[in-house]
Amino acid sequence: MVELIQSGAIGPVREAHAWCGRKGPGGGLPEGEHPVPEHLHWDLWLGPAPFRPYNSSYMPGNLTWNRWWDFGNGTLGDMGSHVIDLPFWALKLRQPLTIESKGEPTPASPHTNAKWMVINWEHPAIDDRPAVKLTWYDGIQRPKSPEGFDLNKRGLGILFKGDDGMLLADYGSHHLLPAEKFKDFKRPEPSIPRSLGHHQEWIHACKTGEPTTCNFDYSGMLIEHNLLGNVAYRAGKKLEWDPENLRARNCPEADKFIKREYRDGWTL
Repeated sequence: MVELIQSGAIGPVREAHAWCGRKGPGGGLPEGEHPVPEHLHWDLWLGPAPFRPYNSSYMPGNLTWNRWWDFGNGTLGDMGSHVIDLPFWALKLRQPLTIESKGEPTPASPHTNAKWMVINWEHPAIDDRPAVKLTWYDGIQRPKSPEGFDLNKRGLGILFKGDDGMLLADYGSHHLLPAEKFKDFKRPEPSIPRSLGHHQEWIHACKTGEPTTCNFDYSGMLIEHNLLGNVAYRAGKKLEWDPENLRARNCPEADKFIKREYRDGWTL
């Protein structure tokens, strides 16, 4: 997909849409306190998060604890890392200019992430790439379906909109659209080195010092970018981002969502 986009198969791309149909909970904290299981060190599990009485609703797995702001960042913090990776890589996106979010409930719950969200990041033009508007949808939300496809039937995916066509993709298939226009399309020669595999890349990097495909310089920037969507939603305001100082220029009230206060006894 990256090679198709970067070779200009659909022309300059000005919009990209990414989505995941996983729904958030909305709501508040679970009620009641339950006995802590013998195998669980609850204080250690909480780490720097605020102390909460143990409740079995928090366990097990990331589809449970991840729905509370104290412990996780919801669908965007989880699946956004995987799905937004494709446009972030293909379009060479980095720090956004602005971030704007909406979701349900509004205003945001202080405890749980949204039932659904729609987030817009505006990215500046760089080199020969025009400015890009990237939009994320989760829960029941989707971008407008291209002719011949119902995106409501696709659990996750990416839709690139270029001046000369569209590319609809997920991790198992892709379609150049409109299909009639691209029926005789000749694909570009491979230009990106193929991955050695998830584990082998790590071992190779340890032995040689060469970076992995998704090294921390890249992945850290991707995660910062994505989680600003949660910050904008919780702050209830469109953010003008200052990447050098890790602050929203126009929204000091967003600071508390960018960096939290750690619980006593936990420092970094």
